[in-house]
Amino acid sequence: MLQGKRILLIIGGGIAAFKIPELIRRLREQGASVTPVLTKAAEQFVTPLTIGSLAGEKVYTDLFDLTDEAEMGHIQLSRVADLVVVAPATADLMAKMAQGMANDLASTLLLATDTPVMIAPAMNVRMWEHPATQRNLALLQQDGITVLGPDEGDMACGEYGPGRMVEPADILEAIGVALKDGPLSGKRILVTSGPTHEPIDPVRYIANRSSGAQGTAIAQALVALGADVIFVTGPADVDPPKGVELHKVESAKDMLAAVASALPVDAAVFAAAVADWRVASASGSKIKKQADGALPVLEFAENPDILATISQMGQGRPGLVVGFAAETDDVIAHATAKRARKGCDWIVANDVSPETGIMGGSENAVTLISDAGAEDWPRMGKDEVAAQLADRIADELRG
Repeated sequence: MLQGKRILLIIGGGIAAFKIPELIRRLREQGASVTPVLTKAAEQFVTPLTIGSLAGEKVYTDLFDLTDEAEMGHIQLSRVADLVVVAPATADLMAKMAQGMANDLASTLLLATDTPVMIAPAMNVRMWEHPATQRNLALLQQDGITVLGPDEGDMACGEYGPGRMVEPADILEAIGVALKDGPLSGKRILVTSGPTHEPIDPVRYIANRSSGAQGTAIAQALVALGADVIFVTGPADVDPPKGVELHKVESAKDMLAAVASALPVDAAVFAAAVADWRVASASGSKIKKQADGALPVLEFAENPDILATISQMGQGRPGLVVGFAAETDDVIAHATAKRARKGCDWIVANDVSPETGIMGGSENAVTLISDAGAEDWPRMGKDEVAAQLADRIADELRG
């Protein structure tokens, strides 16, 4: 899969570095060549001898190595690869990248490169959640750097939470996607997924029944075709797809803001089940039962219509806007009317009445509605629906 591809692998100084020999082995099995760069801190966890033996290449460690400078300038080293991978990407390395620092070999290479960069963060949960790290993360994503993970789990330090480096198999898969020449290579596609949660008070909310499985499958199928996917998801039941630019939101207002910040894109797929209404004035404290049995009175307000907002925008509108319509009766009629009302190009309609068992299930049966009319697709797995829709999107964007 990676035959002839060249990976510049920058290894940061964290306990997760012990997983990197496995990653190198897998990369070479796939036909890739790996040029390793070890930071000084990384040498405390894995040795140059181990890494060099597995990579079959010299390990670079020193910015001021005059012999190597004569043989291969460090500027050249930063640009001859097809992809730069930083794993584990420590908080220190992420900070250096975000601020443009270049005080060692790794940071100099990252500042000098014009090659795509992918990072796999790994650090203590408190370091990951610190506002400084989150600011640096946002800057790196704005710069177009692909971020993998981190996963959530037990830490070497004994704490639990997000901060574990994703597994070598996941990094390998993401590298394969990044270097794959697919029909959507160079295309930037937005996908929304999952429900939104609209607060009533700090412990209660309004939501739609959505697992996020279909939106996640669509994003993964688009990535597999080579697209750069911006994935905006509400609180879903399923894990987000790999190899996407991930934005987690709660409410419809949050989702609209994330969508707007992602523009411009070549196409947008709005698979999220956005709540139509929110409580106009959510309570800041938990609403208590009344002793006399009186029921609380909730005043509702209409949420922003994300699909209509993007479909009807002028300059900057995506070339293809795809909406979803989950209906329980008169599916085609309601979905066709929704397409006209919203102004989107396609509507993917499905029957979510209880007897179908589709809502929250592993299968879907959809009808694609476009200028060409209504096209019924047979009932199939959500991954298959996603793959078929991704192929259609690729055909449309190719013109």
